[in-house]
Amino acid sequence: MFKKILFQIHWFLGISAGLILSIMGVTGAIYSYEQPIQKWLNPESYTVQVEQKNKLTPAQIFQHFQHTDPAIKINSITINPDPTASSSINIVKEGARKGYNMMINPYSAAVLPEIKGREFFQFIQQLHRNLTVGEVGKQITGASALMLIYFVLSGLYLRWPKKHSVKQWLFVKPKLKGRNFLWDLHAIVGTWVIIFYLLLAFTGLYWSYDWWRNGMFKVMGVERPQPEMQANTQNKGAENKQPQPPEINQNKPAMTAQTEHGQKGEGRGSKGLKPEQVSYALNQTWTGFNAQVGREYSSITFNIPKKANNEMEVSFVDSIPQHERARNKATYDYQASQIKKLELYEDQKLNQKIMNSMLPVHRGSFFGPVYQFAAMLAALIMPLFFITGWMLYLKRRKQKRLTQQARNSLIGTTLDPNAKPWLIAYASQTGVSEQLAWRTATSLQEARQPASVKSVQQLTADDLKNSSQILFIASTYGTGESPDLASAFEKKLMSQTLDLTHLSYAVLALGSQEYPDTFCSFGHRIDTWLQANGAVQLFSTIEVDNGNVASIQHWNSALAQSTKLNLQAMTIDKTFDTWMLSQRTLLNPNSLGTSAFNLEFQPTHEVLWQAGDIAEIQPGNSPTRINDFLEQQNISANTLVGSSNKTIVEMLWNRNLTVEIKPFSNLDQLLQQLPVLPSREYSIASIPEQQVLRLVVRQQLDTQGQLGLGSGWLTQHIALNSPIAMRIRTNESFHLIDDNRPIICIGNGTGIAGLMSLLSARIRSDYTENWLIFGERQREHDYFFQSTMEAWQSTGMLKRLDLAFSRDQIEKIYVHHKLREQATEVKKWVENGAVIYVCGSINGMASDVHHALIEILGESTVDQLQQDGRYRRDVY
Repeated sequence: MFKKILFQIHWFLGISAGLILSIMGVTGAIYSYEQPIQKWLNPESYTVQVEQKNKLTPAQIFQHFQHTDPAIKINSITINPDPTASSSINIVKEGARKGYNMMINPYSAAVLPEIKGREFFQFIQQLHRNLTVGEVGKQITGASALMLIYFVLSGLYLRWPKKHSVKQWLFVKPKLKGRNFLWDLHAIVGTWVIIFYLLLAFTGLYWSYDWWRNGMFKVMGVERPQPEMQANTQNKGAENKQPQPPEINQNKPAMTAQTEHGQKGEGRGSKGLKPEQVSYALNQTWTGFNAQVGREYSSITFNIPKKANNEMEVSFVDSIPQHERARNKATYDYQASQIKKLELYEDQKLNQKIMNSMLPVHRGSFFGPVYQFAAMLAALIMPLFFITGWMLYLKRRKQKRLTQQARNSLIGTTLDPNAKPWLIAYASQTGVSEQLAWRTATSLQEARQPASVKSVQQLTADDLKNSSQILFIASTYGTGESPDLASAFEKKLMSQTLDLTHLSYAVLALGSQEYPDTFCSFGHRIDTWLQANGAVQLFSTIEVDNGNVASIQHWNSALAQSTKLNLQAMTIDKTFDTWMLSQRTLLNPNSLGTSAFNLEFQPTHEVLWQAGDIAEIQPGNSPTRINDFLEQQNISANTLVGSSNKTIVEMLWNRNLTVEIKPFSNLDQLLQQLPVLPSREYSIASIPEQQVLRLVVRQQLDTQGQLGLGSGWLTQHIALNSPIAMRIRTNESFHLIDDNRPIICIGNGTGIAGLMSLLSARIRSDYTENWLIFGERQREHDYFFQSTMEAWQSTGMLKRLDLAFSRDQIEKIYVHHKLREQATEVKKWVENGAVIYVCGSINGMASDVHHALIEILGESTVDQLQQDGRYRRDVY
């Protein structure tokens, strides 16, 4: 449960903050290389032609601008010893809090071309820090950085397997396909960037929240520097008590008491010293400091003094600095011609270096160019997690509902009264184990053997004690875990020691060889536990790799051999009927979501179904896909296949054309390599009395932006009035009750289909105690079957109708919100015997509705409703 909660929060925050983090990642990656990029874009501003004379001193540069443009107020002058490097001055400019840098020729002080791209990087910086919307954006980016920390830590915890290897943790498996590949990419690349993202988030929050910044200083054991304005205020009294400067000789410009008094307490932006005094200070500092510092530097900056205290602040960067902001600071007394204070960056303790160099730590240059480049790449791929996370989320929404084989065909089968009953227990994540459990039960019942099917989460110790024969069909999920619904069985029941010496058993273990270290491990754990408790193995555990047909047949053969029963082969072939696609209507023009269609089919034969049943459709390939395949294989479209008298195009319509093709000598060998495309299942939205079979199908896109097989086939590729291969599959667990008890129908999106069939059947029977809670994006575009619902409501056939259109207001409202709003009414309906039907995504709407029902009714009541058949779900 803890993992489930972590996961729910992980994906919810991911789809909420993923876009913001993607923007922050890309802009941060760009901004981290601002200086190199600007130097590359502006060679005429940063480099000059070497001249056969010395570079101008700071005093000469200052005097030059005093003569040519005395209106310019210079804050600082920076000199680079490299003969080809330009010098720069920082000047006062309205609106520029830190002044404006002007590049100049170091030999003539001529102003060099303005740096191109400066506005672009200012925009990138603002986008990175506050999305260009000020304080509100700063709060959003700060919250997103906090979420990034949660993503990293929760993702690491969620990924932590019971067994693992370096290869499994750190290497992407390119042979994986579909959801497995997306998950692998999301998780493994996420593991690579853990350190980078944690450091980026922890340091990024330094600029977001004052409490975080204070905490960092406290944790690092460094005293936080006071804001400059506050420091100036505190020092004002001391400044006023400074002694008068000593008399100076005739070669030094006089500093009168009046001049000094005029500078007391003034900050940046005051008139400062007289020009001749500044020139004198610069000249004395340039000559004396260079003679005394005893260190080579790559650049040196002289801050123009603002008050007559005989001191000049100097900062310089070593010739080989640790990073771009590893500055040394000095105070030079130009009257006494000595360095009064020298603070070398290299002398600082590590904690001081970190707190005094937060931007280099954040962008990675603090740790060297290799790390900075890696950090830049990590930030640049931030959108990968947003995209793969969204795709995984959409694929979870798209998963097929858990299905079971129809029992109707077994009605009338005569069972052997002397045969021992079989209990078949399944543990399923995606539905394959459940389907195989029902197929096994069918095979046994056809041999006149009594068989019942139960999910392991419903299995009790008494079931095992009272059974003499049991078959386990168990999937392994993730990296060796049991399926979600089977976790309680493993934790509670498998932790017990039971006397199972009376029990015979066999295990069919499902898994994927793509995870060799944990292949079928949950099935093997069941086998080990049963043997440890004295149960007798009928035959060795059979492993199935990704639903391999041969392994499934091996299971059936082993079961037949051990029981001496004549079991029919567990065929996976399905017989489809022919239907005609008679109508296709777009339900949501101009919707924010992908297109959803109302599809109507006419049968070519006599057919019946019940409200809540499923339509299983055999999709086909589009002509374009078939032609591309034939071109790749160099086969003519009109080529006939063997004695079938059909062209290769006709034979390929429903084949999987994406598998790896081995060399073939004829077309029959080619077709043997191409399995039939998997079928697609859709909830039926109508009842037989309406003389039409209706589906609601939303278009789905794969990773290449191509329409999915099923949705693409039905909504675009197949022409109207064309035949469709379709079969009806009974869905007993979602069938409608046959009395007039109230029902509450809850769903969203295309989940409306299953609910429409239920409501249509109820209304046809004149049962009016019907409540529908439905949600989509926008009322204007996504109100499916609006006229029908409103007609039902106006005629009193739909007693209550609650709608949740999530995008019609700033705060998104979903069906589970509506459910909570009507909590009192829900309790009243349930107390009056109402049956709850939920149709839609298990990981989105259905799970939220489930939690809301538990919150409203209590977990024990919800469990009892499920056991009593009063809480039924058709979720996928």
